[in-house]
Amino acid sequence: MGVFRSILIKLGLADLEADRTPISVFLLDDDKRRHTWFQKRFSGDELAIAETVEEAKALLEKGSFDAIFLDHDLLPHHYESNDHDDYASTGYAIAEWLDERRELHRAATIVVHTRNADAAIPMVQKLRESGRNVEYCAFPMLDLKIRSYWKR
Repeated sequence: MGVFRSILIKLGLADLEADRTPISVFLLDDDKRRHTWFQKRFSGDELAIAETVEEAKALLEKGSFDAIFLDHDLLPHHYESNDHDDYASTGYAIAEWLDERRELHRAATIVVHTRNADAAIPMVQKLRESGRNVEYCAFPMLDLKIRSYWKR
Protein backbone atom coordinates (compact mmCIF):
# COMPACT_ATOMS: atom_id res chain seq x y z
CA MET A 1 0.00 0.00 0.00
CA GLY A 2 1.37 3.37 -0.99
CA VAL A 3 2.00 6.32 1.30
CA PHE A 4 -0.65 8.40 -0.45
CA ARG A 5 -3.30 5.67 0.04
CA SER A 6 -2.32 5.33 3.71
CA ILE A 7 -2.88 9.06 4.19
CA LEU A 8 -6.28 8.88 2.46
CA ILE A 9 -7.30 5.99 4.72
CA LYS A 10 -6.23 7.87 7.87
CA LEU A 11 -8.17 10.93 6.76
CA GLY A 12 -11.23 8.79 5.98
CA LEU A 13 -11.15 9.76 2.31
CA ALA A 14 -10.25 6.38 0.78
CA ASP A 15 -12.83 4.07 -0.74
CA LEU A 16 -12.54 0.91 1.38
CA GLU A 17 -15.27 -1.07 -0.33
CA ALA A 18 -14.12 -4.30 -1.90
CA ASP A 19 -15.84 -6.13 -4.72
CA ARG A 20 -17.29 -9.37 -3.50
CA THR A 21 -16.52 -12.60 -5.22
CA PRO A 22 -19.31 -14.31 -7.16
CA ILE A 23 -21.59 -16.54 -5.13
CA SER A 24 -23.69 -19.58 -5.98
CA VAL A 25 -27.42 -18.97 -5.59
CA PHE A 26 -30.33 -21.43 -5.66
CA LEU A 27 -33.91 -20.33 -6.36
CA LEU A 28 -37.11 -22.35 -5.99
CA ASP A 29 -39.94 -20.41 -7.60
CA ASP A 30 -42.50 -21.20 -10.29
CA ASP A 31 -42.94 -17.60 -11.48
CA LYS A 32 -40.83 -16.87 -14.56
CA ARG A 33 -41.05 -13.12 -13.87
CA ARG A 34 -39.29 -13.76 -10.58
CA HIS A 35 -36.63 -15.78 -12.41
CA THR A 36 -35.84 -12.68 -14.44
CA TRP A 37 -35.91 -10.53 -11.30
CA PHE A 38 -33.39 -12.81 -9.55
CA GLN A 39 -31.17 -12.97 -12.66
CA LYS A 40 -30.91 -9.16 -12.58
CA ARG A 41 -30.24 -9.05 -8.83
CA PHE A 42 -27.55 -11.72 -9.01
CA SER A 43 -25.92 -10.69 -12.28
CA GLY A 44 -22.34 -11.98 -12.22
CA ASP A 45 -23.20 -14.79 -9.81
CA GLU A 46 -24.10 -18.41 -10.52
CA LEU A 47 -27.88 -18.89 -10.34
CA ALA A 48 -29.63 -22.28 -10.42
CA ILE A 49 -33.41 -22.18 -10.78
CA ALA A 50 -35.97 -24.88 -9.99
CA GLU A 51 -39.70 -24.56 -10.60
CA THR A 52 -40.80 -27.79 -8.90
CA VAL A 53 -39.96 -29.73 -5.77
CA GLU A 54 -38.38 -32.55 -7.80
CA GLU A 55 -36.18 -30.13 -9.77
CA ALA A 56 -35.18 -28.48 -6.48
CA LYS A 57 -34.15 -31.77 -4.88
CA ALA A 58 -32.01 -32.70 -7.89
CA LEU A 59 -30.21 -29.34 -7.96
CA LEU A 60 -29.73 -29.14 -4.19
CA GLU A 61 -28.37 -32.67 -4.06
CA LYS A 62 -25.65 -32.10 -6.63
CA GLY A 63 -24.80 -28.42 -6.15
CA SER A 64 -23.19 -26.29 -3.49
CA PHE A 65 -24.90 -22.99 -2.71
CA ASP A 66 -24.07 -19.90 -0.69
CA ALA A 67 -27.65 -18.60 -0.76
CA ILE A 68 -30.93 -20.49 -1.07
CA PHE A 69 -34.24 -18.76 -1.83
CA LEU A 70 -37.43 -20.76 -1.31
CA ASP A 71 -40.95 -19.91 -2.35
CA HIS A 72 -43.87 -21.79 -0.80
CA ASP A 73 -46.70 -21.46 -3.30
CA LEU A 74 -45.60 -23.37 -6.38
CA LEU A 75 -49.01 -24.13 -7.84
CA PRO A 76 -51.59 -21.53 -8.88
CA HIS A 77 -54.30 -22.82 -6.54
CA HIS A 78 -52.04 -22.09 -3.55
CA TYR A 79 -52.10 -18.38 -4.32
CA GLU A 80 -55.64 -18.07 -2.96
CA SER A 81 -55.65 -20.43 0.04
CA ASN A 82 -53.59 -22.76 2.21
CA ASP A 83 -56.45 -25.25 2.50
CA HIS A 84 -54.78 -28.02 0.53
CA ASP A 85 -53.29 -31.37 1.38
CA ASP A 86 -50.61 -31.30 -1.31
CA TYR A 87 -47.71 -29.91 0.74
CA ALA A 88 -45.45 -32.30 -1.17
CA SER A 89 -45.77 -29.82 -4.06
CA THR A 90 -44.78 -26.71 -2.08
CA GLY A 91 -41.63 -25.14 -0.75
CA TYR A 92 -42.42 -26.73 2.61
CA ALA A 93 -41.48 -30.09 1.08
CA ILE A 94 -37.98 -28.73 0.45
CA ALA A 95 -37.76 -27.42 4.02
CA GLU A 96 -38.59 -30.93 5.27
CA TRP A 97 -36.19 -32.51 2.77
CA LEU A 98 -33.33 -30.25 3.89
CA ASP A 99 -34.19 -30.93 7.54
CA GLU A 100 -33.76 -34.66 6.84
CA ARG A 101 -30.42 -34.01 5.07
CA ARG A 102 -28.71 -31.84 7.62
CA GLU A 103 -25.31 -32.31 5.99
CA LEU A 104 -26.41 -30.46 2.84
CA HIS A 105 -25.81 -26.71 2.53
CA ARG A 106 -24.96 -26.20 6.20
CA ALA A 107 -23.34 -22.81 5.59
CA ALA A 108 -25.92 -21.45 3.14
CA THR A 109 -28.06 -18.47 4.03
CA ILE A 110 -31.67 -19.47 3.39
CA VAL A 111 -34.40 -16.93 2.71
CA VAL A 112 -38.05 -17.94 2.47
CA HIS A 113 -39.41 -15.27 0.14
CA THR A 114 -43.06 -16.20 -0.35
CA ARG A 115 -45.85 -13.62 -0.07
CA ASN A 116 -47.70 -16.26 1.94
CA ALA A 117 -46.61 -15.44 5.52
CA ASP A 118 -48.83 -18.15 7.03
CA ALA A 119 -46.94 -20.77 5.05
CA ALA A 120 -43.52 -19.16 5.49
CA ILE A 121 -43.40 -19.44 9.27
CA PRO A 122 -43.62 -23.28 9.37
CA MET A 123 -40.91 -23.44 6.69
CA VAL A 124 -38.59 -21.23 8.73
CA GLN A 125 -39.30 -23.24 11.90
CA LYS A 126 -38.59 -26.54 10.14
CA LEU A 127 -35.29 -25.28 8.74
CA ARG A 128 -34.24 -23.82 12.09
CA GLU A 129 -34.80 -27.24 13.69
CA SER A 130 -31.77 -28.40 11.73
CA GLY A 131 -29.71 -25.42 12.90
CA ARG A 132 -29.78 -23.54 9.62
CA ASN A 133 -29.37 -19.81 9.08
CA VAL A 134 -32.85 -19.00 7.73
CA GLU A 135 -35.29 -16.13 7.76
CA TYR A 136 -38.52 -15.04 6.16
CA CYS A 137 -38.64 -11.99 3.94
CA ALA A 138 -41.82 -11.02 2.11
CA PHE A 139 -41.09 -10.74 -1.59
CA PRO A 140 -41.74 -6.96 -1.76
CA MET A 141 -38.91 -6.43 0.76
CA LEU A 142 -36.51 -8.91 -0.82
CA ASP A 143 -34.55 -6.42 -2.92
CA LEU A 144 -33.49 -4.55 0.22
CA LYS A 145 -32.52 -7.83 1.93
CA ILE A 146 -30.39 -8.92 -1.02
CA ARG A 147 -28.63 -5.56 -1.19
CA SER A 148 -27.79 -5.67 2.51
CA TYR A 149 -26.60 -9.31 2.52
CA TRP A 150 -24.86 -9.54 -0.84
CA LYS A 151 -23.81 -5.99 -1.60
CA ARG A 152 -22.28 -5.36 -5.02
